[in-house]
Amino acid sequence: MSGLNPPQQDAVDTLRGPLLVLAGAGTGKTRVVTFRIAKLIREGIKPDRILAVTFTNKAANEMQERTGELMGRNLKSKPQVSTFHSLCVKILRRHIRHLGYPAKFTICDRGDQESLARRVLRDIRVSGDTLRPGDLLAKISGWKSRCLRPSDALAVSDNDKDHLAAIAYRRYQASLKAAGGVDFDDLLLLTEDLFESCGEVREQEASLFDHLLVDEYQDTNGSQYRIVKGLAEGHRNLCVVGDDDQSIYGWRGAEVEHILRFARDWPDAKVVRLEDNYRSSGSIIEMANRLIVFNSKRHDKVLRASRGMGQKPQILQFPNETQEAAEVVAMIRRRLQDPAVDPRDIAILFRTNEQPRAFESELRKAKLPYVLIGGMSFFDRKEVRDTLAYLRLVDSDDDEVSLLRVINSPPRGVGQKAVERLIATAVDEGVPAWHLVREPRRLPELPPAARKGLARLLATIEEARRQAENGALSEMAMRLLDQVGYRQEIERLYPDANERDTRWDTVEQLVNALAAHERDATTASLTHFLDEVAIGGNDFGDEKEKQISGNAIVLMTLHSAKGLEFPEVFLVGLEEGILPHHRSVAAEGEAIDEERRLCYVGITRAQERLTLTLPLSRMKWGRPRDTIPSRFLFEIMGKAEHAAKYAKRAKNQISGRPWKKARKKG
Repeated sequence: MSGLNPPQQDAVDTLRGPLLVLAGAGTGKTRVVTFRIAKLIREGIKPDRILAVTFTNKAANEMQERTGELMGRNLKSKPQVSTFHSLCVKILRRHIRHLGYPAKFTICDRGDQESLARRVLRDIRVSGDTLRPGDLLAKISGWKSRCLRPSDALAVSDNDKDHLAAIAYRRYQASLKAAGGVDFDDLLLLTEDLFESCGEVREQEASLFDHLLVDEYQDTNGSQYRIVKGLAEGHRNLCVVGDDDQSIYGWRGAEVEHILRFARDWPDAKVVRLEDNYRSSGSIIEMANRLIVFNSKRHDKVLRASRGMGQKPQILQFPNETQEAAEVVAMIRRRLQDPAVDPRDIAILFRTNEQPRAFESELRKAKLPYVLIGGMSFFDRKEVRDTLAYLRLVDSDDDEVSLLRVINSPPRGVGQKAVERLIATAVDEGVPAWHLVREPRRLPELPPAARKGLARLLATIEEARRQAENGALSEMAMRLLDQVGYRQEIERLYPDANERDTRWDTVEQLVNALAAHERDATTASLTHFLDEVAIGGNDFGDEKEKQISGNAIVLMTLHSAKGLEFPEVFLVGLEEGILPHHRSVAAEGEAIDEERRLCYVGITRAQERLTLTLPLSRMKWGRPRDTIPSRFLFEIMGKAEHAAKYAKRAKNQISGRPWKKARKKG
């Protein structure tokens, strides 16, 4: 336990009862959590009676790895370290039948959700001009993040579009359940429903553990908060770690109130503050402290830098956004002339996805290597989704969503009309469509080619299922892809040889991951593998980390940057309407507080050098418009009276008042 500072040691040594660890940016919270798990084990707690929950696979893997290093590799059992969603999958696999779902439910991917949303909108005769499938899914995800079920969504809908979306939400959810499927958001909602409706299930799950640790507690939404409470209220050995100053996910349901009121929820709770920052220079920490103090609803704490003051951060302004990008890139080019500076040491952080275009143009002109974080995920690629659909069909008879995805891909004579007849018959008879395929006499009138194609598909899946039962999962997957002619389909669809090779390599990566699962998993099975993949499986690592791994300048949003650090950071576009975002300027209150926390997160990503920039004008619909400097700049500089004045001016402009009148009034 050497190397811990006194507050860290206090957190590690407090092993009983509720504990809130307020861990400021760069204060070593992962170290505290892993040392605390190790201390519990050394004090005689069985490792498998400890549950640690976090939000990302990367954080869970890191926690598991560090605990293993501290305790050695010869423990008879291990603590359970997982994401919230992984935990919920395990719980639902054991008990979801209580909610009327099959034990082998399918976790639908984005493509499956879009197909379902499109079908639902068609059923209720809503055109794409009125509500697109992607917009409907965004609405549904937003409602689910706020723990709103279909009936709740209807109650809170205050315009025609939301009302239509709420009606579609009810149909979407019913169709999902009928197909034996759940989406990513359902994993939390259904676990909460299970705990609420089945007390014995909650007690059974809670009895599996004597200690519960929750990382990033400030990011919990209502469902996660209630799941944690349900698991911990018996033994009360709950340790939560987080920082209310870094709560930036309100848009996806996170409630900062959970960490703010922890001591009220658990009256005997101990609170430990970690305030020694080991990441950033003193001058950067000073700037962060000056900013965040303007949030009134927060735990009282002040970061202290363990390093020297270092170089003072710069605030630079430029005539327009084009020159802002050009000058920032010129500064980066000069910095890279220093042999000690690598491109990967530098990050450009921005608030909105529209901002990086100008910076990309300048980086290309300067021939500097860069990576824009947030491209297409591995799991969004067509060939990955097709392969996973085949594997899910092998795993479960009830997976209608996967059947519809691959029923004629590659083509096997089953046209759209044949599919519609098949689904209509399945609906009439109240059985999954695959059951009809397995019993040809129950099939509706279909063309001979369609019947033959379905028979071939059935034979292929049944053979793959037998092979999977014998345990040879990766071999089964390769044989299955060969039998359906998937490589030939890629060659047919993509004339370019390089693209064909890239897409087939992607399929190979998936099969390699299945082989790794067979080799490494304690209980290898197709179901477990598909669960891992659906929640961002460990075998693939973190997409963001993969993209950053090369030696290139990083361009990313402030939300994506949380949890990362860079020697040098450029935080660009510090203007009203961008940071803070225009929606937050219009809403005020807590919305502005969250934007301030977002700015604070950006500042505290920097280790040694920090530059904040703003353009004095920006093009809007082809014409230059004067910008209004962000109120956060004035707060950072200790000029709060100017911050209030410019905030008022920004609200006037965003609410539609003429710019000249607003400027005069300001």
